[in-house]
Amino acid sequence: MSVYGEFFTKFMEPFFEGLLTILKSFVEGLGQMLNIVNYITVINDYKNDLTGVGMVIMILSIILLLAIFAIIVYFIYRMIRTYVRYRRNVKKEDQLIDEIEILNNEIFKLKRQNAKISEITNENGEIEYDENGNIKGELQEGESRFFKLSNVDKKFSEFTPEEIHNNFNLEELCDTFRNYSASRLKLYYDINLIRLFIASFASNKLIILEGISGTGKTSLAYAFGSFIDNETTVASVQPSWRDSTEIFGYFNEFTKKFNETQILEKMYEAQYTDEVYITLLDEMNISRVEYYFAEMLSILELPNKKDWVIELVPNVWPDDPEKLDEGKLKIPENMWYVGTINNDDSTFMITDKVYDRAMPIAIDDKCEAFEAPDTEPLKISFKYFEKLFIDASEQHPVTEETLEKVAQLDRYVIDHFRLAFGNRIVKQLKEFVPAFVACGGDEVAGIDYLIAHKILRKFEQLNLAYIKDEIDGLINYLEKLFGKDKTPECKAYLLRLKRTI
Repeated sequence: MSVYGEFFTKFMEPFFEGLLTILKSFVEGLGQMLNIVNYITVINDYKNDLTGVGMVIMILSIILLLAIFAIIVYFIYRMIRTYVRYRRNVKKEDQLIDEIEILNNEIFKLKRQNAKISEITNENGEIEYDENGNIKGELQEGESRFFKLSNVDKKFSEFTPEEIHNNFNLEELCDTFRNYSASRLKLYYDINLIRLFIASFASNKLIILEGISGTGKTSLAYAFGSFIDNETTVASVQPSWRDSTEIFGYFNEFTKKFNETQILEKMYEAQYTDEVYITLLDEMNISRVEYYFAEMLSILELPNKKDWVIELVPNVWPDDPEKLDEGKLKIPENMWYVGTINNDDSTFMITDKVYDRAMPIAIDDKCEAFEAPDTEPLKISFKYFEKLFIDASEQHPVTEETLEKVAQLDRYVIDHFRLAFGNRIVKQLKEFVPAFVACGGDEVAGIDYLIAHKILRKFEQLNLAYIKDEIDGLINYLEKLFGKDKTPECKAYLLRLKRTI
């Protein structure tokens, strides 16, 4: 035997010997309890010596032993029965959930089909015809099946969008936006919140504003659209949203028209201009985000932006809009998606898949009103906006020392919590933190915020009782890495998590 095999054998020998001892003791103890011969032998040895009270004691001892055995058997029976019943109920519940999901999908399809039919019928359910005998609402000869998108083509064929000339840095942009919101809209935001919001544009196309109701989540997205002089497209998410047609629309086989959404129209329009576009998904978790936005999340994750395309129709018609290529729409690079969520019993949880691909921003309180100079809106060039983020990455790159600290923290979290950062989050860190610094923030503060809201948030899915004793150690380790009181977001989150245990 090699020295390696000898080491392994000697090292594991105490464990297996102990395990065998436990099993052996259990079997011996069970055998001793059920040794009927031994009980009979004891009775035979003493039955001639026991009279009167002794016989009564012997009979009571036998009855007591039988009662103990009966109780043990009964409890084993109850435990098995309870387990079987539990498994049966779980299986039934799973089947019911699957059946409900199937029925919900069928109801959704029927509602969609009904909506299509209602477009060509009157209140009595009868198909309506025009004076020429054509179905009312049906596509007419020479008419484009994409009415709204074709109108966008006509709009931009008549004039050329103005060139946008900008000359500001990210810190000035944050201050200007804050002053505009306060002076023109009477909406007041903390400067750190503005920095987080603007810096998020550098790393993610989906920004999630979360927090309690009434803290200004929706108004922040609206205010930014007003500030850049390009009104935010507001889509109020409904519980019935089940797939991506709620974002893009769908083709109606009866009317031969494509039912275009406002989001689709803005996506198409964005291809004509150099402006920044914002789409607001208000109360986005009132339905499951994976139902209606999963396709977009996957597309926006692709590294080559030439692959950012979505198929609207499988074929090409002569009158289709100019910027549709083989029935496919190019997802605009100059559009960002801002979702607002409320964490309460009436909404769905946001899954890791969504959080990992988005930048969450917590808005938990309101900013006090303050005096601000009257500030005009500022139209922003997408190319200039993007260049500011590229410049930030070059001028304020995350230092190698900080990246090594992040790597050490990653290893610590893996060892103690069985969680890992992942390459996606490290990439976002390298994009978000430089932009946050360029907005006037601090590098460690940016890292602190990102770790708290994208890494530590995953702890909620763990067994909190199991990790309770590890939380203080993680707080101490963070202060050892980044300095005392340098990671207040992480510390506050961990302490809040600990109080819930």
